[in-house]
Amino acid sequence: MTQVRSELSRYLRTETVGGAILLIAAAAALLWVNSPWGDSYTTMTQTTLAIAPLHLDLTLAEWTADGLLAVFFFVAGLELKRELVVGELADPKRAALPIIAATGGVVTPALIALVVGLGVPGMDRGWAIPVATDIAFALAVLAMTGSRIPASARVFLLSLAVVDDLMAIILIAVLFTTTLALLWLLAAAACFAAWALAQHKRISTPWLYLPLALVAWYALHEAGIHPTLAGVALGLLTRVRTDPGEDEAPATRLEHLIQPISAGLCVPLFALFASGVPLDGKVFGELFSDRLALAIILGLLLGKTAGIFGISWLAIRFGVAKRPAGLGYRDMFALSVLGAIGFTVSLLVAELALADVDDGSAVELAKAAVLVTSMAASLAGSALLLRRGRVHQARRDARALQREEDAAVPGQGEGSTK
Repeated sequence: MTQVRSELSRYLRTETVGGAILLIAAAAALLWVNSPWGDSYTTMTQTTLAIAPLHLDLTLAEWTADGLLAVFFFVAGLELKRELVVGELADPKRAALPIIAATGGVVTPALIALVVGLGVPGMDRGWAIPVATDIAFALAVLAMTGSRIPASARVFLLSLAVVDDLMAIILIAVLFTTTLALLWLLAAAACFAAWALAQHKRISTPWLYLPLALVAWYALHEAGIHPTLAGVALGLLTRVRTDPGEDEAPATRLEHLIQPISAGLCVPLFALFASGVPLDGKVFGELFSDRLALAIILGLLLGKTAGIFGISWLAIRFGVAKRPAGLGYRDMFALSVLGAIGFTVSLLVAELALADVDDGSAVELAKAAVLVTSMAASLAGSALLLRRGRVHQARRDARALQREEDAAVPGQGEGSTK
Protein backbone atom coordinates (compact mmCIF):
# COMPACT_ATOMS: atom_id res chain seq x y z
CA MET A 1 0.00 0.00 0.00
CA THR A 2 2.94 2.34 0.68
CA GLN A 3 4.23 1.73 -2.83
CA VAL A 4 0.75 2.33 -4.30
CA ARG A 5 0.44 5.63 -2.41
CA SER A 6 3.90 6.66 -3.59
CA GLU A 7 3.00 5.87 -7.19
CA LEU A 8 -0.29 7.76 -6.86
CA SER A 9 1.51 10.81 -5.47
CA ARG A 10 4.04 10.74 -8.30
CA TYR A 11 1.25 10.40 -10.85
CA LEU A 12 -0.61 13.36 -9.41
CA ARG A 13 2.52 15.52 -9.43
CA THR A 14 3.30 14.66 -13.05
CA GLU A 15 -0.27 15.23 -14.22
CA THR A 16 -0.45 18.50 -12.31
CA VAL A 17 2.62 19.89 -14.05
CA GLY A 18 1.36 18.51 -17.35
CA GLY A 19 -2.00 20.16 -16.79
CA ALA A 20 -0.33 23.53 -16.27
CA ILE A 21 1.66 23.11 -19.51
CA LEU A 22 -1.56 22.02 -21.22
CA LEU A 23 -3.25 25.25 -20.18
CA ILE A 24 -0.33 27.30 -21.46
CA ALA A 25 -0.37 25.47 -24.82
CA ALA A 26 -4.13 25.96 -25.23
CA ALA A 27 -3.87 29.65 -24.35
CA ALA A 28 -0.99 30.05 -26.81
CA ALA A 29 -3.06 28.47 -29.58
CA LEU A 30 -6.03 30.74 -28.89
CA LEU A 31 -3.87 33.86 -28.80
CA TRP A 32 -2.00 32.84 -31.94
CA VAL A 33 -5.02 32.04 -34.11
CA ASN A 34 -6.82 35.21 -33.00
CA SER A 35 -3.78 37.43 -33.61
CA PRO A 36 -2.74 39.17 -36.84
CA TRP A 37 -0.56 36.09 -37.46
CA GLY A 38 -3.51 33.69 -37.33
CA ASP A 39 -2.96 32.55 -40.93
CA SER A 40 0.44 31.15 -40.01
CA TYR A 41 -1.22 29.00 -37.34
CA THR A 42 -3.63 27.55 -39.89
CA THR A 43 -0.77 26.95 -42.32
CA MET A 44 1.21 25.12 -39.64
CA THR A 45 -1.63 22.83 -38.56
CA GLN A 46 -2.51 21.96 -42.16
CA THR A 47 1.06 21.27 -43.26
CA THR A 48 1.27 17.69 -44.53
CA LEU A 49 3.96 15.35 -43.29
CA ALA A 50 3.84 12.24 -45.46
CA ILE A 51 5.61 8.91 -45.16
CA ALA A 52 5.19 7.73 -48.73
CA PRO A 53 6.34 4.09 -48.36
CA LEU A 54 3.68 3.53 -45.67
CA HIS A 55 1.01 5.56 -47.47
CA LEU A 56 0.69 7.81 -44.41
CA ASP A 57 -0.39 11.24 -45.63
CA LEU A 58 -1.32 13.21 -42.52
CA THR A 59 -1.25 16.86 -41.54
CA LEU A 60 0.69 17.94 -38.47
CA ALA A 61 -2.61 18.33 -36.61
CA GLU A 62 -3.56 14.76 -37.55
CA TRP A 63 -0.15 13.46 -36.46
CA THR A 64 -0.64 14.99 -33.02
CA ALA A 65 -4.16 13.54 -32.73
CA ASP A 66 -3.37 10.08 -34.10
CA GLY A 67 0.27 9.72 -33.09
CA LEU A 68 1.09 11.74 -29.99
CA LEU A 69 -2.22 10.96 -28.30
CA ALA A 70 -1.41 7.26 -28.67
CA VAL A 71 1.34 7.91 -26.10
CA PHE A 72 -1.18 9.62 -23.82
CA PHE A 73 -3.56 6.67 -24.15
CA PHE A 74 -0.71 4.23 -23.48
CA VAL A 75 -0.04 5.97 -20.16
CA ALA A 76 -3.79 5.93 -19.46
CA GLY A 77 -3.82 2.18 -20.18
CA LEU A 78 -0.89 1.61 -17.80
CA GLU A 79 -2.62 3.63 -15.09
CA LEU A 80 -5.91 1.83 -15.60
CA LYS A 81 -4.19 -1.56 -15.39
CA ARG A 82 -2.40 -0.56 -12.19
CA GLU A 83 -5.60 0.79 -10.64
CA LEU A 84 -7.45 -2.42 -11.53
CA VAL A 85 -4.77 -4.76 -10.18
CA VAL A 86 -3.12 -3.02 -7.21
CA GLY A 87 -4.81 0.37 -6.87
CA GLU A 88 -8.12 1.88 -5.84
CA LEU A 89 -10.15 -0.12 -8.35
CA ALA A 90 -8.73 -3.45 -7.12
CA ASP A 91 -10.95 -3.34 -4.03
CA PRO A 92 -14.60 -3.72 -5.10
CA LYS A 93 -15.83 -1.67 -2.15
CA ARG A 94 -13.53 1.25 -2.90
CA ALA A 95 -13.97 0.88 -6.67
CA ALA A 96 -17.75 1.02 -6.54
CA LEU A 97 -18.13 4.77 -6.11
CA PRO A 98 -15.67 5.92 -8.85
CA ILE A 99 -17.12 3.42 -11.30
CA ILE A 100 -20.71 4.41 -10.53
CA ALA A 101 -19.82 8.12 -10.63
CA ALA A 102 -18.01 7.72 -13.96
CA THR A 103 -20.99 5.89 -15.42
CA GLY A 104 -23.32 8.70 -14.39
CA GLY A 105 -20.81 11.20 -15.75
CA VAL A 106 -20.86 9.52 -19.16
CA VAL A 107 -24.52 8.58 -19.57
CA THR A 108 -26.07 11.87 -18.38
CA PRO A 109 -24.05 14.20 -20.67
CA ALA A 110 -24.67 11.89 -23.62
CA LEU A 111 -28.44 11.92 -23.01
CA ILE A 112 -28.53 15.71 -22.62
CA ALA A 113 -26.47 16.21 -25.79
CA LEU A 114 -28.71 13.80 -27.70
CA VAL A 115 -31.90 15.57 -26.60
CA VAL A 116 -30.64 19.12 -27.13
CA GLY A 117 -28.92 18.34 -30.41
CA LEU A 118 -31.56 16.00 -31.84
CA GLY A 119 -31.61 16.34 -35.62
CA VAL A 120 -28.54 18.59 -35.80
CA PRO A 121 -26.05 17.44 -38.49
CA GLY A 122 -23.22 15.46 -36.93
CA MET A 123 -24.97 14.78 -33.62
CA ASP A 124 -25.47 11.14 -34.55
CA ARG A 125 -21.93 10.76 -33.21
CA GLY A 126 -21.32 14.22 -31.76
CA TRP A 127 -23.26 13.34 -28.62
CA ALA A 128 -20.06 11.65 -27.42
CA ILE A 129 -18.15 14.96 -27.28
CA PRO A 130 -19.12 15.90 -23.69
CA VAL A 131 -18.64 12.45 -22.09
CA ALA A 132 -14.93 12.63 -21.14
CA THR A 133 -13.18 14.34 -18.22
CA ASP A 134 -9.65 15.62 -18.85
CA ILE A 135 -7.39 14.03 -16.20
CA ALA A 136 -4.45 16.44 -16.48
CA PHE A 137 -6.58 19.60 -16.64
CA ALA A 138 -8.84 18.57 -13.73
CA LEU A 139 -5.94 17.46 -11.51
CA ALA A 140 -4.05 20.66 -12.24
CA VAL A 141 -7.03 22.75 -11.09
CA LEU A 142 -7.45 20.56 -8.01
CA ALA A 143 -3.76 20.91 -7.11
CA MET A 144 -3.82 24.69 -7.49
CA THR A 145 -7.04 25.37 -5.57
CA GLY A 146 -7.78 22.26 -3.50
CA SER A 147 -4.59 21.84 -1.46
CA ARG A 148 -6.55 22.04 1.80
CA ILE A 149 -9.10 19.42 0.71
CA PRO A 150 -8.49 15.89 2.12
CA ALA A 151 -6.24 13.67 0.00
CA SER A 152 -9.15 11.31 -0.65
CA ALA A 153 -10.50 13.95 -3.05
CA ARG A 154 -7.52 13.47 -5.35
CA VAL A 155 -7.85 9.69 -5.22
CA PHE A 156 -11.57 9.89 -6.03
CA LEU A 157 -11.07 12.32 -8.92
CA LEU A 158 -8.21 10.30 -10.40
CA SER A 159 -10.09 6.99 -10.18
CA LEU A 160 -13.20 8.61 -11.62
CA ALA A 161 -11.28 10.13 -14.54
CA VAL A 162 -9.48 6.87 -15.33
CA VAL A 163 -12.77 4.93 -15.58
CA ASP A 164 -14.31 7.86 -17.46
CA ASP A 165 -11.51 7.76 -20.03
CA LEU A 166 -11.91 4.01 -20.47
CA MET A 167 -15.58 4.51 -21.35
CA ALA A 168 -14.67 7.31 -23.75
CA ILE A 169 -12.08 5.07 -25.41
CA ILE A 170 -14.70 2.35 -25.90
CA LEU A 171 -17.02 4.92 -27.48
CA ILE A 172 -14.26 6.03 -29.86
CA ALA A 173 -13.71 2.42 -30.90
CA VAL A 174 -17.43 1.81 -31.48
CA LEU A 175 -18.48 5.10 -33.06
CA PHE A 176 -15.55 5.85 -35.31
CA THR A 177 -14.82 2.47 -36.80
CA THR A 178 -16.78 2.38 -40.04
CA THR A 179 -14.96 -0.19 -42.17
CA LEU A 180 -12.58 -2.90 -41.06
CA ALA A 181 -9.62 -4.33 -42.97
CA LEU A 182 -9.55 -7.81 -41.47
CA LEU A 183 -5.94 -8.67 -42.34
CA TRP A 184 -4.63 -5.50 -40.75
CA LEU A 185 -6.80 -6.14 -37.70
CA LEU A 186 -5.27 -9.61 -37.41
CA ALA A 187 -1.81 -8.06 -37.70
CA ALA A 188 -2.61 -5.73 -34.81
CA ALA A 189 -3.94 -8.66 -32.78
CA ALA A 190 -0.70 -10.54 -33.45
CA CYS A 191 1.29 -7.56 -32.13
CA PHE A 192 -0.84 -7.47 -28.99
CA ALA A 193 -0.37 -11.21 -28.48
CA ALA A 194 3.39 -10.91 -28.96
CA TRP A 195 3.49 -8.04 -26.42
CA ALA A 196 1.55 -10.10 -23.87
CA LEU A 197 3.75 -13.14 -24.45
CA ALA A 198 6.91 -11.08 -24.05
CA GLN A 199 5.57 -9.72 -20.77
CA HIS A 200 4.78 -13.25 -19.62
CA LYS A 201 8.29 -14.40 -20.54
CA ARG A 202 9.76 -11.43 -18.66
CA ILE A 203 11.50 -10.03 -21.74
CA SER A 204 12.61 -6.47 -21.03
CA THR A 205 14.47 -5.22 -24.10
CA PRO A 206 12.94 -2.11 -25.72
CA TRP A 207 14.19 -3.36 -29.10
CA LEU A 208 11.26 -5.77 -29.09
CA TYR A 209 8.55 -3.59 -27.56
CA LEU A 210 9.11 -0.41 -29.57
CA PRO A 211 8.74 -2.11 -32.99
CA LEU A 212 5.70 -4.02 -31.73
CA ALA A 213 4.08 -0.75 -30.60
CA LEU A 214 4.78 1.01 -33.90
CA VAL A 215 3.50 -1.91 -35.99
CA ALA A 216 0.39 -2.23 -33.80
CA TRP A 217 -0.32 1.50 -34.23
CA TYR A 218 0.12 1.30 -38.00
CA ALA A 219 -1.95 -1.88 -38.28
CA LEU A 220 -4.89 -0.33 -36.44
CA HIS A 221 -4.59 2.79 -38.59
CA GLU A 222 -4.76 0.69 -41.75
CA ALA A 223 -7.52 -1.49 -40.29
CA GLY A 224 -9.80 1.53 -39.99
CA ILE A 225 -9.70 1.76 -36.17
CA HIS A 226 -8.48 4.91 -34.49
CA PRO A 227 -4.80 4.12 -33.85
CA THR A 228 -4.68 5.69 -30.38
CA LEU A 229 -6.49 2.57 -29.18
CA ALA A 230 -3.23 0.67 -29.72
CA GLY A 231 -1.80 2.61 -26.79
CA VAL A 232 -4.64 1.59 -24.49
CA ALA A 233 -4.41 -2.07 -25.47
CA LEU A 234 -0.64 -2.25 -24.96
CA GLY A 235 -0.91 -0.47 -21.60
CA LEU A 236 -3.52 -2.97 -20.40
CA LEU A 237 -1.28 -5.87 -21.49
CA THR A 238 1.70 -4.65 -19.47
CA ARG A 239 2.60 -6.38 -16.20
CA VAL A 240 2.01 -4.30 -13.04
CA ARG A 241 3.00 -6.73 -10.26
CA THR A 242 6.66 -7.00 -9.25
CA ASP A 243 8.45 -10.34 -9.24
CA PRO A 244 10.53 -11.44 -6.22
CA GLY A 245 13.80 -9.51 -6.31
CA GLU A 246 12.46 -7.03 -8.87
CA ASP A 247 12.63 -3.34 -7.91
CA GLU A 248 9.86 -2.16 -10.25
CA ALA A 249 7.24 -3.80 -12.44
CA PRO A 250 7.41 -3.04 -16.19
CA ALA A 251 4.34 -0.80 -15.98
CA THR A 252 5.97 1.30 -13.27
CA ARG A 253 9.22 1.64 -15.22
CA LEU A 254 7.35 2.62 -18.36
CA GLU A 255 5.26 5.19 -16.48
CA HIS A 256 8.42 6.74 -15.01
CA LEU A 257 9.91 6.93 -18.49
CA ILE A 258 6.94 7.88 -20.67
CA GLN A 259 4.50 9.77 -18.48
CA PRO A 260 6.59 12.96 -18.27
CA ILE A 261 6.88 12.88 -22.07
CA SER A 262 3.14 12.39 -22.40
CA ALA A 263 2.14 15.04 -19.86
CA GLY A 264 4.84 17.54 -20.73
CA LEU A 265 5.07 17.18 -24.51
CA CYS A 266 2.51 14.98 -26.28
CA VAL A 267 -0.71 16.31 -24.74
CA PRO A 268 0.39 19.99 -24.79
CA LEU A 269 1.36 19.66 -28.47
CA PHE A 270 -2.04 18.18 -29.22
CA ALA A 271 -3.63 21.07 -27.33
CA LEU A 272 -1.54 23.55 -29.32
CA PHE A 273 -2.69 22.06 -32.62
CA ALA A 274 -6.31 21.44 -31.58
CA SER A 275 -7.22 24.53 -29.53
CA GLY A 276 -6.71 27.18 -32.16
CA VAL A 277 -10.30 28.33 -32.58
CA PRO A 278 -11.12 31.79 -33.97
CA LEU A 279 -13.15 33.57 -31.30
CA ASP A 280 -15.12 36.49 -32.67
CA GLY A 281 -18.55 37.98 -32.08
CA LYS A 282 -20.16 35.48 -34.43
CA VAL A 283 -18.69 32.48 -32.60
CA PHE A 284 -19.71 33.80 -29.18
CA GLY A 285 -23.21 34.46 -30.49
CA GLU A 286 -23.50 30.91 -31.84
CA LEU A 287 -22.26 29.44 -28.56
CA PHE A 288 -25.53 30.43 -26.91
CA SER A 289 -27.87 30.04 -29.86
CA ASP A 290 -26.64 27.13 -31.99
CA ARG A 291 -28.03 23.78 -30.81
CA LEU A 292 -24.75 21.97 -31.50
CA ALA A 293 -22.88 24.30 -29.16
CA LEU A 294 -25.67 24.22 -26.57
CA ALA A 295 -25.69 20.41 -26.63
CA ILE A 296 -21.99 20.36 -25.79
CA ILE A 297 -22.14 23.14 -23.19
CA LEU A 298 -25.15 21.71 -21.36
CA GLY A 299 -23.82 18.17 -21.73
CA LEU A 300 -20.52 19.08 -20.12
CA LEU A 301 -21.47 21.67 -17.53
CA LEU A 302 -24.87 20.34 -16.48
CA GLY A 303 -24.62 16.69 -17.52
CA LYS A 304 -21.21 15.89 -16.05
CA THR A 305 -21.90 17.71 -12.78
CA ALA A 306 -25.39 16.28 -12.29
CA GLY A 307 -24.40 12.82 -13.52
CA ILE A 308 -21.34 12.46 -11.30
CA PHE A 309 -22.80 14.01 -8.16
CA GLY A 310 -26.36 12.77 -8.55
CA ILE A 311 -25.57 9.11 -9.04
CA SER A 312 -22.84 9.25 -6.36
CA TRP A 313 -25.34 10.67 -3.86
CA LEU A 314 -27.84 7.95 -4.71
CA ALA A 315 -25.22 5.20 -4.45
CA ILE A 316 -24.09 6.43 -1.03
CA ARG A 317 -27.64 7.09 0.15
CA PHE A 318 -28.76 3.53 -0.63
CA GLY A 319 -25.60 1.87 0.67
CA VAL A 320 -24.26 0.71 -2.68
CA ALA A 321 -21.02 2.65 -2.17
CA LYS A 322 -19.20 4.48 0.61
CA ARG A 323 -18.37 8.16 0.69
CA PRO A 324 -14.59 8.86 0.53
CA ALA A 325 -13.03 9.41 3.93
CA GLY A 326 -13.06 13.02 5.04
CA LEU A 327 -15.24 14.27 2.19
CA GLY A 328 -18.68 15.79 2.58
CA TYR A 329 -21.33 16.05 -0.10
CA ARG A 330 -20.33 19.65 -0.80
CA ASP A 331 -16.76 18.51 -1.44
CA MET A 332 -18.04 15.89 -3.84
CA PHE A 333 -20.17 18.48 -5.63
CA ALA A 334 -17.07 20.65 -6.15
CA LEU A 335 -15.20 17.65 -7.57
CA SER A 336 -18.18 16.88 -9.82
CA VAL A 337 -17.91 20.39 -11.27
CA LEU A 338 -14.25 19.66 -12.09
CA GLY A 339 -15.53 16.57 -13.90
CA ALA A 340 -17.10 18.96 -16.41
CA ILE A 341 -13.63 19.89 -17.65
CA GLY A 342 -13.63 18.07 -20.97
CA PHE A 343 -10.57 18.91 -23.00
CA THR A 344 -8.20 16.43 -24.62
CA VAL A 345 -10.60 13.60 -25.43
CA SER A 346 -13.52 15.98 -26.07
CA LEU A 347 -11.48 17.89 -28.66
CA LEU A 348 -10.44 14.61 -30.26
CA VAL A 349 -14.03 13.35 -30.47
CA ALA A 350 -15.15 16.70 -31.91
CA GLU A 351 -12.62 16.35 -34.72
CA LEU A 352 -13.62 12.76 -35.40
CA ALA A 353 -17.38 13.34 -35.29
CA LEU A 354 -17.73 16.67 -37.08
CA ALA A 355 -14.85 16.84 -39.56
CA ASP A 356 -17.18 16.55 -42.57
CA VAL A 357 -20.02 18.74 -41.26
CA ASP A 358 -20.47 22.28 -42.71
CA ASP A 359 -17.00 22.29 -44.28
CA GLY A 360 -15.31 22.10 -40.89
CA SER A 361 -17.14 25.05 -39.29
CA ALA A 362 -19.01 22.67 -36.99
CA VAL A 363 -15.68 21.39 -35.62
CA GLU A 364 -14.55 24.94 -34.81
CA LEU A 365 -17.83 25.70 -33.05
CA ALA A 366 -17.68 22.45 -31.09
CA LYS A 367 -14.09 23.14 -30.02
CA ALA A 368 -15.05 26.64 -28.91
CA ALA A 369 -17.90 25.17 -26.85
CA VAL A 370 -15.53 22.66 -25.24
CA LEU A 371 -12.92 25.33 -24.44
CA VAL A 372 -15.38 27.86 -23.04
CA THR A 373 -17.20 25.24 -20.96
CA SER A 374 -13.97 23.74 -19.63
CA MET A 375 -12.81 27.19 -18.57
CA ALA A 376 -16.14 27.89 -16.89
CA ALA A 377 -16.03 24.54 -15.08
CA SER A 378 -12.45 25.15 -13.92
CA LEU A 379 -13.33 28.60 -12.56
CA ALA A 380 -16.51 27.39 -10.85
CA GLY A 381 -14.77 24.32 -9.46
CA SER A 382 -11.86 26.43 -8.21
CA ALA A 383 -14.19 28.80 -6.37
CA LEU A 384 -16.00 25.89 -4.72
CA LEU A 385 -12.75 24.14 -3.78
CA LEU A 386 -11.27 27.30 -2.27
CA ARG A 387 -14.38 27.73 -0.15
CA ARG A 388 -14.39 24.10 0.93
CA GLY A 389 -10.67 24.35 1.66
CA ARG A 390 -11.31 27.20 4.09
CA VAL A 391 -13.99 25.11 5.80
CA HIS A 392 -11.65 22.12 6.19
CA GLN A 393 -8.82 24.35 7.42
CA ALA A 394 -11.12 25.95 10.00
CA ARG A 395 -12.11 22.50 11.23
CA ARG A 396 -8.47 21.42 11.50
CA ASP A 397 -7.62 24.61 13.40
CA ALA A 398 -10.55 24.07 15.75
CA ARG A 399 -9.47 20.47 16.44
CA ALA A 400 -5.88 21.58 17.05
CA LEU A 401 -7.03 24.29 19.45
CA GLN A 402 -9.23 21.80 21.28
CA ARG A 403 -6.30 19.39 21.66
CA GLU A 404 -4.15 22.19 23.06
CA GLU A 405 -6.86 23.14 25.54
CA ASP A 406 -7.35 19.51 26.58
CA ALA A 407 -3.61 19.10 27.09
CA ALA A 408 -3.42 22.26 29.17
CA VAL A 409 -6.24 21.37 31.57
CA PRO A 410 -4.35 18.78 33.73
CA GLY A 411 -1.42 21.16 34.24
CA GLN A 412 -3.71 23.97 35.27
CA GLY A 413 -5.42 21.67 37.72
CA GLU A 414 -2.13 20.70 39.38
CA GLY A 415 -1.12 24.34 39.68
CA SER A 416 -4.40 25.22 41.38
CA THR A 417 -4.06 22.45 44.03
CA LYS A 418 -0.62 23.61 44.89
